[in-house]
Amino acid sequence: MSAPPTARLADPAAPVWANLVGQRSVAQTLDRAARGHGMSHAWLFTGPPGSGRSNAAMAFAAALLCERAGCGECQACSTALAGTHSDVSLTRTETAQIATDDMRELVLRSALAPVGHRWQVMVIEDADRLHERAANALLKAIEEPTRRTVWLLCAPTVEDVLPTIGSRCRKVVLSTPTESEVARHLVASAGVAEGVAWFAARASQGHIGRARALACDEGTRGRRREVVSIPKGLTSLGACMNAAANLVDIAKTETEAVVEASDTREKADIEATYGSDAKSRRSRTYQAALRDLAHSQKQRARRRTLDVIDRCLGDILTIYRDAITLQTGSRVALVNEEMRADVEELARRSTPEQNLRRIDAVFTAREQMVEHTVPPLLALESMMVALRLP
Repeated sequence: MSAPPTARLADPAAPVWANLVGQRSVAQTLDRAARGHGMSHAWLFTGPPGSGRSNAAMAFAAALLCERAGCGECQACSTALAGTHSDVSLTRTETAQIATDDMRELVLRSALAPVGHRWQVMVIEDADRLHERAANALLKAIEEPTRRTVWLLCAPTVEDVLPTIGSRCRKVVLSTPTESEVARHLVASAGVAEGVAWFAARASQGHIGRARALACDEGTRGRRREVVSIPKGLTSLGACMNAAANLVDIAKTETEAVVEASDTREKADIEATYGSDAKSRRSRTYQAALRDLAHSQKQRARRRTLDVIDRCLGDILTIYRDAITLQTGSRVALVNEEMRADVEELARRSTPEQNLRRIDAVFTAREQMVEHTVPPLLALESMMVALRLP
């Protein structure tokens, strides 16, 4: 698949790649492809959470639509990066799966010619959440590509998408950026102090979005301090039950703050569609629309709550990781250096084997909530008991 000609020589340091922290080789590959060297009709971006899969895909979309392959300044770049370009279709989901109907609609759109003279770019942020039938619909579009349509799929690993889809995509593998790379990026892009930047880089474990939130928001830092303090307080059965309930409350409060505005706006849109006529409000279509909206909002809130809980569990894991680091005499730096005294106390009161079992208990709780839809409170109560200190 050939790309439209561009005037500039390849420059992996071009502005459009600026937010790809620690991904120089990825930027080089994408930059060359945007200029016509190794272009493909389908790409699969993989990497651990926070490595920048979506950022890389959107930057590539901008480079493909830019006359200068990613100047970062033109209207094509700015609108593509914002997801508002007429030739960029961005699909993301806040629920457990991408619906089959949504994917079929996207496939139909992909058969159209681009509005401009370059590419039509179809970005799927959560390709690992495709419903089986949705994945099959996508497969057909990738097997029979339109000449000027490019598919950019994002997933944690190649194994998270159908093998038949993965085999038809060119792979782009992102790695977790180092602490120093994240810290330097925060200082340069967010203007935060070096001490705060290094703390955020350590605490986020290379997750760029999480690092930025920790560096720029005291409330986020406060919630993390509350979460990583949980292990030291698990000294009784009552404390374990309270800790589980508090963690669920933290997740629900954060979720409500995020989804409340969108829920209100969506309901207002339906009200505006049907107007103030009482007969219209009593119609079956209106009632069906309200039910569908309520179901969608409930799914979205549950997914968001699970995502927040998952992040909190990731923070708790760092405490046990640090304890094992001290117990084994490793020279690896602590993630929670500011909590060294608490970590040392945990290390004295337990063995490496006990902390490994605690780590396993955290992963078990994650699996119960996500894979087996166990209610979060029940899964967390079981986990907290397993984390209880002797």
